[in-house]
Parts: sequence; C-alpha cells; structure tokens
Amino acid sequence: MEKIHRLYPLPTQEYELNGLYLAHDLRQYRHRTDRPYFYADFVASLDGRIAIPGPGPESLVVPNSITNPRDWRLFQELAAQADIILSSGRYLREWTQGKAQQILQVADPRFADLSRWRAERSLPPQADIAILSRSLDFPIPPELTQAGRRVVIFTSGSPDPGRVAEIEARAGKVIVAGQTGVDGSLLARRLSELGYCMVYSAAGPRVLDLLVEGLVLDRLYLTQVSKILGGRPDSSILEGPLLTPPAIFQPYHVYLDPLGPSGSSQLFMSYDRI
Repeated sequence: MEKIHRLYPLPTQEYELNGLYLAHDLRQYRHRTDRPYFYADFVASLDGRIAIPGPGPESLVVPNSITNPRDWRLFQELAAQADIILSSGRYLREWTQGKAQQILQVADPRFADLSRWRAERSLPPQADIAILSRSLDFPIPPELTQAGRRVVIFTSGSPDPGRVAEIEARAGKVIVAGQTGVDGSLLARRLSELGYCMVYSAAGPRVLDLLVEGLVLDRLYLTQVSKILGGRPDSSILEGPLLTPPAIFQPYHVYLDPLGPSGSSQLFMSYDRI
C-alpha cells in the first residue's frame, strides 16, 4: 500500500494509512475540565461539495465519486476515539432504509484493530450516540442500543410529551438544549454533565453550524478529493448564516494521499480553532 506523505508541518514524512489518525491521540484532550472536546469530519470535492443532486426533486446525496475506503478507514479511526458520536434524525431514517452505514463498525473484520484499540483503553465496544432533532421524527432501530450503547436525544423548544415518553421507553433520555434549535454551547454543557469528554460529530452541515456558532468545535478534519463535481443543488460543510466575526482555524496536519478514488489524489487535512 503506497505511503501517505505529510506536507505540513515540515519536515515532510511518510506514513502508513492505518493508524494515521490514531496517532493524533485525541483522547489526550479528555482531561479538560471546562467542557468536552469536539471534533468533526467531512469529505468534499475540490469545489467544496459534500452532497450533490440525488434522484428525487431537490434531494441531495453523498457523491459516490468522492467516497472511498481510504477516507472511510480514517473516519473509523476518529470514531474509535470518541466517547459519544453526534448524529441526526435524518441519519436514523436513512439507516433504517438501508441508505447509511453503521458509524463505528467494530464488528467489521477490516476494523478489528480499532475494536482492540478501544478494549486496551477500557472503552466500551461502541461509543454512545447522541441524536440531534428538532422534530423527534425518526425511527428507532433495535441496533441503536446494542452492546449496551447509551443513546441521548437532544431537541429544542417544548417537545410533545407523548413522543418524548415513547422515545425514552425505547431508546434513551430526551434532553432540551435550546429554544428554536439545539444550541451548541448548551449542548456542550449537557454532555459535560453526563460525563462525556470526547465528542465526535459525524453529522452534516447543520450540526457543524451549531458547533461553530456555539464556539465549541475544537478540530475539523477534512478530506479533499481532487475532483471538481459541479451541480445544483449542492451542499458544503457549513450552510448557516454569515459568521461575524469569522471562525479562524489553523492547520494541524496536512497529508497527501496519492491513492484517492478513480485515480485521483486526495488531501487529509485537520485544523484547530484559534
């Protein structure tokens, strides 16, 4: 397997793909006392698209032309380091329809080393999962709570008590963390109160919006595949209102992977907020 080339910081260096993000040792930040450590990950085209037109009217889908096993491996390495993973009601709907993969695939033989990695650190087999949803309109697949995984649902406003009771009977606790939408800073506070230290956002741009606006996103991972896709409608990593002032990030690591999808290269980049 061809090596990964680190471009930043200098000096340049070669690495194996497996273990590349485990070596970032994100769990070293779990000892912070003010709030949990938040990190997120996206894969995008050269023109910034994370989703392109789907088969239905105004529907958006993740482009098959940029998804690839090498990026997916690193996604799993990030998920393996989490205490809890942020997702959405949309993800649960797509999961039950067979359109989405399990986030942390500890049962997959390809990622058996990640299962061992968690076990060696006395972590449960699965990270817990947090579902963010305003409407609470999502199915609850039985697999959601498998292997003792804890589920927490964050919503906003005044949710219907009947729906709350139904969800709590089948999945996990429902917590209000905002009025017109989930508030990032309040989400961080509630997660801290529940004892979580490492929070991985595997959700889309709306969740990234609230993390950035709430000043709680600590690190952004971005895979940029060297392909220009075009197309309308489309989606980028952030789609909220203009940030005033802008959120400023600085590079942490930049790697060149010459074995991207369909003969392209890709960059594995990470940024820390300053």
